[in-house]
Amino acid sequence: MPQNERVTSNNTDAAEGRQHHGGSLGLVQGTALYIASVLGTGILVLPGLAAAAAGPASIVAVAAVLVLSIPLAGTFAALAARYPDAGGVASFVRRALGGTAARMTGYWFFFGVCVGAPVLAVLGGEYVVAVLGVDRSAVPIIGFAVFVPPFIANWFGVRVAGWVQFVLTGLLLTVVVGVVAITFPAVDASNFEPFLPNGWAGVGVAISLFVWAFAGWEVGTHIAGEFRNPRRTIPIATAIAVVVVGAGYLALQFVTVAVLGDRAGEGQVPLLDLVETTAPGVGPVIIAAVAAIVTFGVMNAYLPAFGKLGAALGRDGDLPRFFAKGAADGEVPRRALALTGVLIVIYFGLMLLNDLDLSGFILIHTSNMVAIYAAGMLAATLLLERWSFGWWLAVVATIMTAGLLVLAWANLVVPLVLAVAAVTVTIVRRVRSRRRGADAVVAPGSPAAPEPAPALAPVSATSLDASADLVGAHTAPARAPLAARRSTPTSAATKPEDTE
Repeated sequence: MPQNERVTSNNTDAAEGRQHHGGSLGLVQGTALYIASVLGTGILVLPGLAAAAAGPASIVAVAAVLVLSIPLAGTFAALAARYPDAGGVASFVRRALGGTAARMTGYWFFFGVCVGAPVLAVLGGEYVVAVLGVDRSAVPIIGFAVFVPPFIANWFGVRVAGWVQFVLTGLLLTVVVGVVAITFPAVDASNFEPFLPNGWAGVGVAISLFVWAFAGWEVGTHIAGEFRNPRRTIPIATAIAVVVVGAGYLALQFVTVAVLGDRAGEGQVPLLDLVETTAPGVGPVIIAAVAAIVTFGVMNAYLPAFGKLGAALGRDGDLPRFFAKGAADGEVPRRALALTGVLIVIYFGLMLLNDLDLSGFILIHTSNMVAIYAAGMLAATLLLERWSFGWWLAVVATIMTAGLLVLAWANLVVPLVLAVAAVTVTIVRRVRSRRRGADAVVAPGSPAAPEPAPALAPVSATSLDASADLVGAHTAPARAPLAARRSTPTSAATKPEDTE
């Protein structure tokens, strides 16, 4: 097949068929999930830390990170809209780079990024303890309690979790707007001088801090199949989320600098210091509510992603197939959610043994995120139509994530270990496949049932054409995914194991 052609279906109805999924999420719920996955715990601490690092110029840092996040968010939206699958970024990597690279990506998210779940809970617990003056020994109890409501909501499916997220995100935005409105009368223009107290180096530090705040755009890729119309809804939801998240962080950064000035970043709970300036006495209650809403909201946004990815890994043979139940659109991945809960409890226990020192766990989380971004953006440059707007976004994002990989090189031990595990699985599969082949030659009459190849989604013979990519149906033809240009006409969803 020529490299400048994309796999398309000759069935003109396939485009419409591709739009309808078993999912139930609409624009409102989807937008709420996207906002919560990005506008998270960063609002609790980052405005103060960034202001301490760069002073008034921290506002420039927030604006810069917002602009830089657009290519990343746009690329993930383009891929999720075109290839909605529970595997998320791993499914994009499978199409472009093969099964082993996809397995690495899946392991990075499921086992690596999952380390961040108890980190989030402990951060929320620390904040609640600090603002309410409770003994710090209550942090583990509060942190562990954070997991219960999101797990219950997601146990009944993404439809319930989506409406819960809509309520939580609405409350969060209401509180953010309220904090800005309450503190705005205390704005002091003199706090903007000097504008660059620590030079441009301070702005660089503030940018590095806010990169963490704008992470989370990949979460929606795992629940893309849960949208009623992913091709239309996901780009719109992403665009709305970029605007809302950017406006929220910019507004909070502005009032933090304008109200607190040199005091920003001095306290353990900068958001509390901000509110106490104009609303003394009610600050602790407001900020404790913010911490609870943020923590619940982010967990509620990430849990369906972990559940769907775990089910997809089971479906593709990268985890025991027992966990595959729930991978299909509209199904609830309860077994994978239970496995996620076990992992979180284990990580939580390790944190307790480490005296709740979160630094190492945060580095594990962020290094795996960077590895996922790098693999996902590289896959996007191979899957999206060359020279298109989405392709250019992917190219820019690839360069950005390459730079992040360089910065994170000292913390890539865990991603490398998970990558070795993925390669080991490939080697074991190949050895088993060869042994089965040898047994079939020795005993041709015996039934030889090779291990099923990993699949992006359950497909039937009559639906293969309808599941082909149709991005170029109304635009210029683009290159076919690499996995589709193998020596056989199989799609990425039915690629044999020896191509990994």
